[in-house]
Amino acid sequence: MRGQRFLYFSLLILGSLLTTFIWYTFNNNNQQLHQKTKKNAPGSSDSCKDCRKKKNKVLEPYTQVWKKNEENHLEFRTWLRLKCNGFENAIITQKNTPLGSKVIYDGEKKKTIKVTAEQFSFFFQGHPFSNKTRQTCAVVGNGGILANSSCGKMIDSAEFVIRCNLPPLSNGYEKHVGMKTDLVTANPSIFTKKYGSLLGRRRMFVESLCQYGNSMLLLPAFSFSLNTALCLRVLYTIEDFGSPIQPVFLNPKYLESLAVFWRSQGLKETRLSTGMMMTSLALDLCDDVHLYGFWPFSVHPHSFQDLTNHYYDDAQGNKVFHSMSDEFKLLLQLHNQGVLKLHLGECGANE
Repeated sequence: MRGQRFLYFSLLILGSLLTTFIWYTFNNNNQQLHQKTKKNAPGSSDSCKDCRKKKNKVLEPYTQVWKKNEENHLEFRTWLRLKCNGFENAIITQKNTPLGSKVIYDGEKKKTIKVTAEQFSFFFQGHPFSNKTRQTCAVVGNGGILANSSCGKMIDSAEFVIRCNLPPLSNGYEKHVGMKTDLVTANPSIFTKKYGSLLGRRRMFVESLCQYGNSMLLLPAFSFSLNTALCLRVLYTIEDFGSPIQPVFLNPKYLESLAVFWRSQGLKETRLSTGMMMTSLALDLCDDVHLYGFWPFSVHPHSFQDLTNHYYDDAQGNKVFHSMSDEFKLLLQLHNQGVLKLHLGECGANE
């Protein structure tokens, strides 16, 4: 009996020692991990050495004093027009998509839709861009780098302004992003998440469009089959409420040709971002193309302050489809070649 008590007591002490050892080891490792994480986490501007190194590496080839290279611009633009011709094909018209023709969804190659008389009546008549080339285009992305940039006046000075995915322009953003809009795109997920797929009350949606005036609203009705009915509801809503904005449909043939073109330039992503699509269109429409809000990283390139994903919120984009950093490298290359101008940081008197 005494032997059993001694054995029990010994096991109890051994178990306590083992528990103490495990707790100490785990706690020590956890503190080391916490210190390591804290050390490697991107901090604010003054202490982020890793951020500085990454930024310097990314921006090493960036040409601060930019000058347009007419020869490079003409060569790139000619090649892009030859392969894609966004000037004629970016938007579905009654000319490039006849009544009864079959439209292939660019996101679902095995699905097609036959153009009905009703759908055909919605297609743009004539030329959506008045069959003329503009002098300057501003393509405005929604990157957090635009916050406090004071770029609004410069953006609004462009002859043709393209904006992406129905961004907010008023309530204090005007100074930094401007108000002028000639064409604005819309991701169908916006209609679904913010406006209940327009199956209920629709006035709030229509009122949100007022900030874009009588610009064109570019809808991807034929990218995926689920988009078609939703985009048509958008069109019906605009008509029912008498909104001055002009709904037009993005041509899936154009998107397919763009994907092939950019793959030939080394871009191997699943699907081009809206910003890349609109940059391509701008290179067709305008002699001088300026990009704003195209900085895909979470730290400011000059102040090293943390940035939100968008200038108006921190919602994250679809990283499965898009490769924003790869796109940025190509845009940076075009900037250095004098094909387009990439604005990074604040818009001062020297720009």
